[in-house]
Amino acid sequence: MEQKFDYAKAMAALEKMASDAQDPKTPVEDIGAMVKESKTLVKECRDYLRSLRDTIEDNGEDQ
Repeated sequence: MEQKFDYAKAMAALEKMASDAQDPKTPVEDIGAMVKESKTLVKECRDYLRSLRDTIEDNGEDQ
């Protein structure tokens, strides 16, 4: 079963990673993993937004 992308959840995760990366208590080693994960989430968010834009544009052409 394909899982639906949760944009709000992805954005919350990105915000938490940004906050954690700025926290001096966060080990440098963890920041590298967060950067890698954030790149994946940003790509997924962009893809999701592009698909929404395309859907909206396609629906606008029908009228």
